[in-house]
Amino acid sequence: MFSKKMTKKSMNDCSAQINRLKEKLEKADAVIIGAGAGLSTSAGFTYSGERFNRYFSDFIAKYGFSDMYSGGFYPFETLNEHWAYWSRYIYINRYIDAPKPVYDRLLELVKDKDYFVITTNVDHCFQKARFDKKRLFYTQGDYGLFQCSNPCCQETYDNEEAVRKMVLAQGCEIAADGSLIVSQKKKLLSTIPSELIPVCSHCGRPLTMNLRSDATFVEDEGWHRAAERYENFLRTRNNMKILFLELGVGYNTPGIIKYPFWQMTARNPKSMYACLNYDEAFAPDEIRKRSVCISGDIGEILFQL
Repeated sequence: MFSKKMTKKSMNDCSAQINRLKEKLEKADAVIIGAGAGLSTSAGFTYSGERFNRYFSDFIAKYGFSDMYSGGFYPFETLNEHWAYWSRYIYINRYIDAPKPVYDRLLELVKDKDYFVITTNVDHCFQKARFDKKRLFYTQGDYGLFQCSNPCCQETYDNEEAVRKMVLAQGCEIAADGSLIVSQKKKLLSTIPSELIPVCSHCGRPLTMNLRSDATFVEDEGWHRAAERYENFLRTRNNMKILFLELGVGYNTPGIIKYPFWQMTARNPKSMYACLNYDEAFAPDEIRKRSVCISGDIGEILFQL
């Protein structure tokens, strides 16, 4: 058990901590990256403010949504409207590149290391930045996958083509670089034709997102292969000098990355724990001497390493 008292380090000693992290990264035999929503936020994938207003002004005007998440959980009356909202949501968070090259910088830092990534993010940013697919484990799903809403099988379905058709049917445009263009001069349709509503090819029920929210989440063959590769990586590097690099992980699901990283650091005296987060960078006293905690913008910190 870890004590409830936490040791927090802030930007007051940021320079020294960055230098220490740089040294530990260089000397590490292996790097295990644990990434949460804060990493994608640093890369520019924000879910409120100007970006939200740009793509969802019609839904904001109609329903008063304050951010993408509130719209994502809204019980729309029809699947036509539900998928109109969700298709835009998926497209801008899954099929366009992050506005800032934070993931690219992270790859530069670890590409010559023995690394593995476990992430609760579902935006596919690691693969878009060309991380090795066989060194990635997306635990909570993928914006790019559909599944049966009442799973009749443990299968998922790529949704890029379907999502493209949905956003185009609403009057949006897709630029040559893949970005989504939402014209402010013409009225968008906040609905899609019924023939575009995705249904399961096996049972005919409506499809839904492959995102972990309850017991119906489908862990397909790809999910299980990735989980096995991650477990094998941990097992075969158990006594090495490991850097557990936690990036932007909060407390929504601490049992997936944060707590296991603390526990594995405590068990392996050769290991090091690093926590980079905007305002929640800390470590338990039990591993304080082998921890680097830096509060600040993750992208800015990575570019100083």
